[in-house]
Amino acid sequence: MEKDCRTNDLKGSGCDNRDHDGANKAGESLKNISEMSLWSYLSTELLRGYQLDYDEARFTEKRERVYMVMRIPKELEKMMVYGFFLSLDAFLFVVSLLPLRILVALFHLMTKPCKNSGRWLEPAQVCDLLKCALVVASSWLLTFVDISILYHMVRGQAVIKLYLLFNMLDIADKLFSAFGQDILDSLSWTATEQCRNKTQHLGVLPHFALAVIYVVSHTMLILLQATTLNVAFNSHNKALLLIMMSNNFVELKGCVFKKFEKNNLFQMSCSDVRERFHLLILLSIVCHRNMTEFSWNPEYLWELIPDALIVLMAEVVVDWVKHAFIARFNEIPISVYGEYIMCMAQDLVNTRKKKAFSDHCDVLSRRMGFTPLPLVCLLFRVFGSMFKMTNPWAWLCVFCLYISSLVFKIINGFFLVRACCHFVNKHSKDKDPDVSSSSKIKPEHTSSTSSPVRKRVKLLEPENISANTVQMITKDGKLIIDNNSDIATDEQHYEDEIVDPGLTLKDTGSPHASLINRKRSLSEIDRYTLCSNRIV
Repeated sequence: MEKDCRTNDLKGSGCDNRDHDGANKAGESLKNISEMSLWSYLSTELLRGYQLDYDEARFTEKRERVYMVMRIPKELEKMMVYGFFLSLDAFLFVVSLLPLRILVALFHLMTKPCKNSGRWLEPAQVCDLLKCALVVASSWLLTFVDISILYHMVRGQAVIKLYLLFNMLDIADKLFSAFGQDILDSLSWTATEQCRNKTQHLGVLPHFALAVIYVVSHTMLILLQATTLNVAFNSHNKALLLIMMSNNFVELKGCVFKKFEKNNLFQMSCSDVRERFHLLILLSIVCHRNMTEFSWNPEYLWELIPDALIVLMAEVVVDWVKHAFIARFNEIPISVYGEYIMCMAQDLVNTRKKKAFSDHCDVLSRRMGFTPLPLVCLLFRVFGSMFKMTNPWAWLCVFCLYISSLVFKIINGFFLVRACCHFVNKHSKDKDPDVSSSSKIKPEHTSSTSSPVRKRVKLLEPENISANTVQMITKDGKLIIDNNSDIATDEQHYEDEIVDPGLTLKDTGSPHASLINRKRSLSEIDRYTLCSNRIV
């Protein structure tokens, strides 16, 4: 024992001696540098060298960050293209397949007296009839709007007023999209609810009137956006167009230098998909209106295409820079865009199941904030003026356009469903086989009084506990959650902890009962879900 102690003492003294020698060498080196002559300094500046290998890990990490920024546009465009075709599928559904579904519903309604059982209409057929009635009623009300008078009213305003108007319309459009889908969902649920209690809702007709007001108002708002963009295209010095394009770069200031998480970036990505589709619709309306005024002269079309491409490319470049630096500053891996595509693919697959609870258009509207009904009404109003329906050839042109849109919708929807199934199958194969096998094992008995389950929670360090810390007493001990920090944001601080599934913050009587003590998954994130105290 004494021999071991002496050995340890000798080892400890050896380490102390090495540290002392290193300190002496560092002191001598610093003394030599401070006492160098002018000639020595000049020769050192000309001949001194250094090796990056001494800090290999840091430089390798910086190189990987550069490669990540360079790869983000490619991964982002994959998601953008996929989301664009999803939005186009939802838009073409209302234009092409919805009329056919209405005919099927009417046939089912007329043949119902010959059948003895079942309801008159299925819930999905009732929702289809309501959507068709909304489009017809809103399109009829929009026929009283004179687009030419609206254009001259907007054109008579000053440039700065038009710039402010366009920004106000953009904000109003987002607010309408956030609340509009709730109005449409409320109408569908009120019309299809089986256990109807009249004291709990206003009735179908008031909800339908509210939905008509929303669709008409949102359509008028988009029409004003298209009119303002049309005035910018037709201005002589293009000053308004440049000011409106600069608004995209102002968006960088509000996004790049702020803290983002994966869920916030998902919301932003969905918003960018919707904005691109929305911008393409506005540009198509502008080109249509201008070509109609010039009797469809092809020469004027070549004057419009460069401006339209500049506006579109400005949107694309700003999206690339925005996502690249957000991922760079917040250290978000590039693989999240594959997860976003997987989440949207899962939405489409779920709507194809037998027990689907919503249509794909409605799911897409909640996920991206994209509502196709106002855009369909706007296109009916704008493009409807192109044909004089008293001419038989006009009816033939309309029929050919309808058949073309129907064929494209079927082809687009077919390949989208196959692509979604491919993404879902690939994601399921990439999972850990242990996790996938364990998920297939179902417990024999499940109840609220079952044994505690394992959850992943974030454990706070003792020095990070503040006075505003919320304490939740669990069955097996004390679990501390800091309401000032983001829960489940740092993977390296997670540990497994036993948490009683039947106990919530409400059981503790805490004033912070609304605090959610778990991280939301991507499938729970809608376009306007509050994530980390912000909505992108």
